[in-house]
Amino acid sequence: MTIALTAKGKTKPSPDAMSLGQHLGELRRRLVVCVIAFAVAAMVAVFAYEPILHVLIRPLCTVDATSAHRKATALFGPNGSCNLFVTSPLDGLSLRVKIAVFGGLVMSSPIILFQVWRFITPGLQAKERKYAVPFVAAAFTLFLAGAATAYFTLPHALAFLKSVGGPNLQAIYDPIPYLGLILLMMALFGLTFQFPVVLVSLELARVVTPAKLLHSWRWAVIGITVVSAVATPSSDPFSMLALALPLVVFYFASIVIGKLLGR
Repeated sequence: MTIALTAKGKTKPSPDAMSLGQHLGELRRRLVVCVIAFAVAAMVAVFAYEPILHVLIRPLCTVDATSAHRKATALFGPNGSCNLFVTSPLDGLSLRVKIAVFGGLVMSSPIILFQVWRFITPGLQAKERKYAVPFVAAAFTLFLAGAATAYFTLPHALAFLKSVGGPNLQAIYDPIPYLGLILLMMALFGLTFQFPVVLVSLELARVVTPAKLLHSWRWAVIGITVVSAVATPSSDPFSMLALALPLVVFYFASIVIGKLLGR
């Protein structure tokens, strides 16, 4: 009876009392959950290959559909379908694998972020813990907003890049480089949209102050513009502005949020 009561009353040790082995075991459990979530989501993406591919090539087809020479464009088949052209027998498999990885990461990201939050939350103080959920939710929402911004900006970027070569060039797009470009842009925009989360975190940690950020706003705007021009994969002015303008807004919004949380 004593043994049963002792086992029943056994509780999980606090983070401060956990040994290195127990921390590693907890980390392993979280990683296993993340891997399983990604694998399941990737399998879903494999079966949803056609709808996902249709969504990803829509910006390119939208640009070509607005052309006055749509009938003579190689992208469109006789039945009006939008096509891409492969140059290797392995391109179809590579494309399906990339879409599976991309879809798996996107669909499993809420579970992955939740597991990260559950792993670090026990080691946080009560004041820090209350910011954990809003920060994770804000990071996920901003990543989706950044990816959506890149997606809806891409038709303008493609139209600009297509016009640079002149009217005598006939574009025949390989899906592998095209998919690499759109996924890189969506990932880059999503990551750079974490800018306000980083700034507010630094303000809460007293690394920077809202007053100091406000004092340096001119240099910040210049830096944001330069980074946006250099980091934009498509190197077109539309994507650069679509990246730079939200970051400038996020900069000033972070100053306001930092002042409100610092009260």
